[in-house]
Amino acid sequence: MQVPVTVLNASTKRETGKRAQFANIAAAKAVADIIRTTLGPRSMLKMLLDPNGGIVLTNDGHAILREIDVSHPAAKSMIQLSRTQDEEVGDGTTSVIILAGEMLQMAEPFLEKNIHPTVIVRGFARALEDSVTIIDRLAFPIDTGNREQMLNVVNSCIGTKFTHRFGTLMAELALDAVQTVTVDLGGGSKEIDIKNYAKVEKIPGGTIEDCRVLKGVMFNKDVVVPGRMRRRIVNPRILLLDCPLEYKKGENQTNVELTKEEDWAALLKQEEEQIQRQCEQILAFKPDVVITEKGLSDLAAHYFTKAGVSAVRRLRKTDNNRIARACGATIVNRTDEIRDSDIGTGAGLFEVVKIGDEFFTFVVDCKSPKACTVLLRGATKDILNEVERNLTDAMGVARNICLDPRLVPGGGACEMAISHGLAERATSVKGVEQWPFKAVGVAMEVIPRTLAQNCGANVIRTLTKLRAKHAESPGCSWGIDGETGEVKDMKQLGVWEPYQVKAQTIKTAIESAQMLLRIDDIVSGLSKKDRGGAPGPGRGAPEVEDHDNVESERMLAE
Repeated sequence: MQVPVTVLNASTKRETGKRAQFANIAAAKAVADIIRTTLGPRSMLKMLLDPNGGIVLTNDGHAILREIDVSHPAAKSMIQLSRTQDEEVGDGTTSVIILAGEMLQMAEPFLEKNIHPTVIVRGFARALEDSVTIIDRLAFPIDTGNREQMLNVVNSCIGTKFTHRFGTLMAELALDAVQTVTVDLGGGSKEIDIKNYAKVEKIPGGTIEDCRVLKGVMFNKDVVVPGRMRRRIVNPRILLLDCPLEYKKGENQTNVELTKEEDWAALLKQEEEQIQRQCEQILAFKPDVVITEKGLSDLAAHYFTKAGVSAVRRLRKTDNNRIARACGATIVNRTDEIRDSDIGTGAGLFEVVKIGDEFFTFVVDCKSPKACTVLLRGATKDILNEVERNLTDAMGVARNICLDPRLVPGGGACEMAISHGLAERATSVKGVEQWPFKAVGVAMEVIPRTLAQNCGANVIRTLTKLRAKHAESPGCSWGIDGETGEVKDMKQLGVWEPYQVKAQTIKTAIESAQMLLRIDDIVSGLSKKDRGGAPGPGRGAPEVEDHDNVESERMLAE
């Protein structure tokens, strides 16, 4: 006779088999339903309260899911998808969640019919390969040098966002920023690091039309001695330092025993001589502006003021790197290692300007800046935060087109073409795999369906008309106009999406659905050292120690 053995703790919660799979599907559908209405130009906004009491007002899928706190592991996995999509390509965060949720919903009937998850996953994998082939066939190249075409593409990608009411402003800002930070590495490869070298500075006040991309860098600092140092220098020689211009403090507590008064004077003199020597080494290269990441003492400021040099101290490392790249300077770690080639001469103007109550330093009019600052102005902080989110997406799209200059039709045309293509190819798939293969094609229709729903069109009639168009001429660019809900040719409407965004969306959605379907066991339980549970030692109740309940490691030798 077999005796049942309990391996897991009594507090552990466990779901196995179909129950776990259906729970995962329900969680994924719940996450997809949260942001379903934020797809397309007629999308709705979500208002979220963050833990600090602030308000987030947005229709950006990633920004919404980032603020939501979920407990189900499958829902957490779905939210991770939008984060991956945002970091990888910068756009398509809403589409990827809606698609993944729909894929899992399509798999539900197969699980009910006792089809093994591995068979479903195999069918999904084949459908993914064919989907990528269909997208490759639809894609066509674009000339990245043609500004008008580039603006059209970026505009159609951010046309669903809050800022589309300001016309082409955001697209122009994004395109200018990306083209500024693009570095040609030779051999056809480019480096576009918008995260480190295209800084977005938000200053409340003014109007949205005042937003601009600076040909250089701006940071929130003033000169060290405001009354006596110059606040405007044309064609400055800029020296960047990563060392303190003040006497060295001891690493630990330092005790010095002095017996004579002269020794104390000598000690102070040595400190002053060290700072004077550092300043002389710097001034030998005749810089107009000295910027350091560390401290700068009053004595050093005195020497610089005397020599007519403006100084800025305690600058962030990232800002220093941007200035170095914009004006062609090299950051120096020791004053005795400065060379003439380390001085940056690429900037046309150094200026400190007061905006509102704060001073901002501008290093602008650079000859060939490979770093820039995007200056955003707006009425409130909420508007500025939303504009920044939209601008980040637009820069991501512009970056993708520069790296992979291929486009596919937008407005759900691409998804409809995949749906039609997979339905035709399904007949060549042998066995049970044919059903999941066909289901991926049906799931793809969720994008045009949601677009039609969000602008109040008759969904069934619109989709039937769209299916008919794709059946007449397979691989055509007919899709749904997100503004009116009518079926239109995306080529004539000028709605395009970067190939990289579309391919990444479909790959991520199908692969995540495959991963969640392969889960057949969810174990969640708190170990003894974790928080929560009933009051006990370390869980809110006062801990009373006696010889019976003290842990062995904590027992002291008596």
